[in-house]
Amino acid sequence: MIFGMTISTFTFIHVLLSLIGLFSGFAVVLGLLTVKRLDGWTAVFLTSTVATSVTGFGFPFDHLLPSHKAGILSLLVLAVAILARYALHLVAAWRWIYVISAVIALYLNVFIFIVQTFLKVPGLRAVAPTQSEPPFLFTQLLVLALFVALAIVAGIKFHDVPVRTT
Repeated sequence: MIFGMTISTFTFIHVLLSLIGLFSGFAVVLGLLTVKRLDGWTAVFLTSTVATSVTGFGFPFDHLLPSHKAGILSLLVLAVAILARYALHLVAAWRWIYVISAVIALYLNVFIFIVQTFLKVPGLRAVAPTQSEPPFLFTQLLVLALFVALAIVAGIKFHDVPVRTT
């Protein structure tokens, strides 16, 4: 039992939060690329991604795992994004700091999604059983390159331009 739930129920909630974070995160990044704040999507993205990271610590463990380190990093990045977006209202440098931190938060969620996919999908697990094989590494490198490009383009487009809220 975890917080009064069976492990399967808790896992379902954790995965659902993660998928909501992924979907809403892509909507937010699309908004950044089109110079739209998308206030509702942003709130869903930040809330669900924080909840995903927090619930990741609810699973039984006896030592700090790489997933916990990713969760800690994600929570730190999300704290910066939330501060920049809501407390500092995207003023001056906080606008690009928000863009970069939001894209990094989504990247970390995608990174973990890829790790879990390679662990759980038999065909992918067969080609990368230790996640140090070329198919896994190539996938992660390609995704990292994509997110670096997204962060750069979003930072340029979303910087010093009047922002629409819809």
